[in-house]
Amino acid sequence: MITSLRPPSVALLLLLAACCGQGQEAARREVLRGSLGTYSSPWRLENGRVDCAGLVDDLVRLHANSYNFLIHQAATDWDDLHVFLPLARQHGLRVWVSLVPPSESAPRTKLYCEPFRLDYVRWASELAKLSTTESNLVAWSIDDFPYNLGLFTTNYVREMLDASRAANSRFAFLPCCYYKQLTPPFVKNYGPLFDGVLFPYRDESGGANLKEAGHVGAEIKTLRERLGNGYPIILDVYSTAHSRLGASTPEYVEQVIRAALESADGVCIYTHPKKDNPKYEVVRKLFGQSK
Repeated sequence: MITSLRPPSVALLLLLAACCGQGQEAARREVLRGSLGTYSSPWRLENGRVDCAGLVDDLVRLHANSYNFLIHQAATDWDDLHVFLPLARQHGLRVWVSLVPPSESAPRTKLYCEPFRLDYVRWASELAKLSTTESNLVAWSIDDFPYNLGLFTTNYVREMLDASRAANSRFAFLPCCYYKQLTPPFVKNYGPLFDGVLFPYRDESGGANLKEAGHVGAEIKTLRERLGNGYPIILDVYSTAHSRLGASTPEYVEQVIRAALESADGVCIYTHPKKDNPKYEVVRKLFGQSK
């Protein structure tokens, strides 16, 4: 007996596609939650290459579970990323890659992000391809994103994400966005395009400084009201001095980390602290306690 099989209806196909898309979005967001990591300033060898093994050992000592690898400080960073990823994977470390925007690239600064420079569509594609073979590469970010909307229009961001998701639909994108730039109009236009935000805390609701840690919870609460409760917010803590706001103290770093552990979805230390810096022990202690 032959039974005729009707093709699925358009409505059913759309429903299945929507369910699949929601599942991929959930997966992209999930890899961001619970992140405890550092950002940039890796150990380097005498030849300028990243000391990948030393960096991994240091992240393990800090009780970190992730690292935000900045491609910008040397023309060999892209090559060193390929060395770092398998070493990090052996210790269960998730890795993000951060790129700098045009405002932090040549000719305004000495270097581009090599090798793809300002072609962020190509970067999106190549990073996502790499994440299919290096499973611990889970996300990418662009620094100072809201200050570069001349290039990063919503159409261009969609082009970037189309390129990324064609290679790996579970590869997350969370740009670096500041409190004053995360306005309701910005969130309405760009929020649906992101899988989360890397949020550098600098008390902008209190006038901007690296001294007052008391507004961490309130600022994150405001951002959740704008972005939605399911939206991962990874708080970036200034361990290294800010060009305009000056240096932070170990006490301040500890207070911000403690507040972030209570209210954010993860913590990223900017930048990776050196062992002779008192902030190193602060990070090690608090990351260890939160595991």
